[in-house]
Amino acid sequence: MPTSAFPVDYQRLFHALPDNFLLIAPNAEATIVDNTDSHVAVSLKSREEAVGKPFFEAYPATDEESARIIRESHEHVRRHREPHTMPLIRYDLEKITNTGVELEELYWEATHYPVLDANGELEFILQRTQDVTERYFSEQRNRQMQQALNEQHERTRFILESLPVMIWTAQPDGGRDFFNSRWLQFTGQAMEQQTGLQWISSLHPDDQERVRKAWLECVDSGQPYQVEYRLRRADGQYRWVLVRAQPRLAPDGSLLMWVGCGMDIHDQKQMVQELLEQNEQQAVLSDQAYHAFQQVQQQRETFYNLFMHTPALICVLRGPQHRYEFVNTQYQSMFPDRQLLGLPVADALPELVDQGFITLLDNVYNTGEVFVGNEIPVAIDRNQSGKLETNYFNFTYQQLRENGEKAGITVFAYDVTALVLARQALENRDANA
Repeated sequence: MPTSAFPVDYQRLFHALPDNFLLIAPNAEATIVDNTDSHVAVSLKSREEAVGKPFFEAYPATDEESARIIRESHEHVRRHREPHTMPLIRYDLEKITNTGVELEELYWEATHYPVLDANGELEFILQRTQDVTERYFSEQRNRQMQQALNEQHERTRFILESLPVMIWTAQPDGGRDFFNSRWLQFTGQAMEQQTGLQWISSLHPDDQERVRKAWLECVDSGQPYQVEYRLRRADGQYRWVLVRAQPRLAPDGSLLMWVGCGMDIHDQKQMVQELLEQNEQQAVLSDQAYHAFQQVQQQRETFYNLFMHTPALICVLRGPQHRYEFVNTQYQSMFPDRQLLGLPVADALPELVDQGFITLLDNVYNTGEVFVGNEIPVAIDRNQSGKLETNYFNFTYQQLRENGEKAGITVFAYDVTALVLARQALENRDANA
């Protein structure tokens, strides 16, 4: 048998292998025979502390489940004389930090290889261990992101299917590629019968060319689309629908897709037609009704402006969590740098919780009993500086009801701090006179 001209120290060579190898005896205790320098480095245990000891004495398992997985892998190699890769296991190691020694969360993938002698008998088990912590956390993040993406997709799909309008989307070239169930149920057509430009066949013959031309012009120009036409319902009746669509643009201005919706306006259309066919007196009445509607709108705006600019603190709290739905200018000025709208009172003004105001709001919301407070001291953090400032308020909490059901609370308050402090000063002066 030829020999090498250069004698090789195989143990030293084994120690120098650039991977985490652990050589194990095939006995039941899995006695440690040797390991590589790389293994010594990652295990933070010297070779002398490990070699010659049973596996779990040298490297105690973090828990019984991890120990079971390792034993089963050893047994697989003993029985079948073939490599076996274990499931990922967590094995934390000490890490030196600026504050001392801490355990670092680590995940490992280990494969056990059989080392056979000349007779094919198992002589050693070679364990190759890889630190896959970064891969593990990366896969966790990917799964979380994919789950969030799937949830968002399902949420969007649910919204599209639940909205009481007919929703559709189209590709940049104008070919329709999606219709929600409302559209398909209305037309009685399957998705594949409406995609592309096939949907035009569901229109009244007198409307088809006009609508096709209007749609293609918007596709060419990228301008929003709005049109009225008669759409054949599943029972064969043509119904007037109002259809609008908006283009979705990329940051560079290129067209990505179209999103459109349709609403059945047949009854309104007939009503308008009947009104148009009425005599002049009816037209005058209709004009008066329009002006009355305008007046109501103007009054609504007037009341809104009144509430916004009145020199009192007014807000509307919606639902059992008392979420800010409306806050007037005077109220917001008490907290110039704090977000109120959309947040529950307990989140927006946490300093009020321990002062009992959430309990007051709960009672008014649940019982409907009006609460009137006079010169009530309130400690507030105006600028989120952590410093509480006491102000005095006269305020009323009153349950807000909609359609006969409790919906929230209206708050009407005056800041009487100056008045209270002035009176206290006079009282102190009289007491000291």
